[in-house]
Amino acid sequence: MILVHHLENSRSQRVLWLLEELGLPYEVRRYARDKKTMLAPPELRRIHPLGKSPVIEDNQTGLTLAETGAIVEYLVEKAGGRFGPPVDDDGARRYRFFLHYAEGSVMPVLLLKLVLSRIPIMGKVALRRVAPIITVHLDYIESELAQRPWFAGDSISAADVMMSFPVEAARSRAGMDAAHYPHAAAWLASIHARPAYQRALEVGGRYAYA
Repeated sequence: MILVHHLENSRSQRVLWLLEELGLPYEVRRYARDKKTMLAPPELRRIHPLGKSPVIEDNQTGLTLAETGAIVEYLVEKAGGRFGPPVDDDGARRYRFFLHYAEGSVMPVLLLKLVLSRIPIMGKVALRRVAPIITVHLDYIESELAQRPWFAGDSISAADVMMSFPVEAARSRAGMDAAHYPHAAAWLASIHARPAYQRALEVGGRYAYA
């Protein structure tokens, strides 16, 4: 059994979704954000030194694991490769790229936009420099989804699970609307309609980005 330490409105929603898709047995321990700082509560430090979510504990192996990408790869392996990379080389390379691009490139600039938007005056000035960088990422995501139904290829994979939170955040914070980014909007609608995604929402509780 896998125990998921799940923080509301966070990256950990992806872990619940993947677990539902893979049909792996799991339990959830929910945590609420601090209402003033919006940070994770200190209780998470008892689970992992970084005090962040998601964190999973696998009672079969005794493993405690943080970082969404590492968790996603671990779960794919545990499920015998389901939701893993396509069999063709190009698809496998895209899979690996988007698995890392989600947190390595696009989420940092979206987070920076969120932080700057909360800083009066100087934050607005800095946002003018960040906005074109974000547009580059949004245009890139749209161009990729214009070529194929899923990020890695013709079938859904863990790359789509990893990209779900950045695209959801971009829609919420960065103006990734259907008028300007129709393929990204269609992709987002398709994952939100999946029964496993809906079940994960029921289990995870409050989630502002679906």
